[in-house]
Amino acid sequence: MMDIIGYIAVVFVGVVLGLLGGGGSILAIPILVYLFRVEPVLASAYSLFIVGITSLIGAIPKYREQLVSLRTGLVFGLPSIATIFFTRSVIVPAIPEIVVQFGSLVLTKRLLILGVFASLMLLASIPMIRGKREISSPNRRFRTFLVLVEGALIGFLTGFVGAGGGFLIIPALVFLTGLQFKTAVGTSLFIIAANSLFGFLGDVMYLPIDWRLLISLTLVAVAGIFIGHYFSRRISQIRLRMAFGWLTLATGILILLKETAVF
Repeated sequence: MMDIIGYIAVVFVGVVLGLLGGGGSILAIPILVYLFRVEPVLASAYSLFIVGITSLIGAIPKYREQLVSLRTGLVFGLPSIATIFFTRSVIVPAIPEIVVQFGSLVLTKRLLILGVFASLMLLASIPMIRGKREISSPNRRFRTFLVLVEGALIGFLTGFVGAGGGFLIIPALVFLTGLQFKTAVGTSLFIIAANSLFGFLGDVMYLPIDWRLLISLTLVAVAGIFIGHYFSRRISQIRLRMAFGWLTLATGILILLKETAVF
C-alpha cells in the first residue's frame, strides 16, 4: 500500500516540474525517504537521477517552443556541474556518520543533510506563498561573472542535498541574464537536467544503486512531466505557486519535526 502511494506521489514530482520548471526534488527526497524508506544520502542520489532525466525530457518541448537559452544554460551550468560533481564525489562521502556530538546532543549525517534540505524548503516557500506575479527584471545585461558564481553556489547546494535548485535558478536567470520568465523556466529545466545527471555520476562510484527501483520511479515521473506540461497553459501560475509554496512549507516543517524527534 505504501509503495502504491509512493508511486502516485512520484507522478506528482513530474507534474510539478512540468508546471513550474522546478520543485521536483523538494517532493522527491521526502517521498524516497519516508515512503520508500531509502537512506537520505542514497535518496538524494536517486532524486538527482529521477529529476535529471525528467527535466531533460521536459526541456525538449520547451526547446521546441524556443523557451530554452542554450548559451545561458552552458555558462550557468558548467561551473554548477563542476561543483556538484566535486560535492557528490568528494565532500558528501567524506562526511562522518556522527558529525559532532555535545553530550546527549548528536548531529548525525542524516540530520545534517535533511536539516539543510528542510531549511532550503522553508526559504523557497516564502516567495511562492507571497503569490507575486511572474518575476521580471529591467536588467537586460548578461552578467557573466555573477552567473558563474551563482552557478557554482547552486551546484554546491544541489550536490549537498540532492535538490535540483529550480527555485533558486529561475530568479538568478531572470535577474542576472535578463531572460524573460518563461524562457528562464525552460532554461532552468535544461540546467537542472545537466546538474542532476552529472551529480549522479559522482554517486555511482560509491553508492549501491537499486536500478530496478530507480528506473521504475523515473518512468513514472516522466509520465508526470507530460501531464504537467499539458496543463501548464491551463492553470493559473500564481495560484499554483502559492499552493505549492504552502505544501513546501508544511513539508519542510514536518521533516524538521520528525528528524529532531519532536513527534
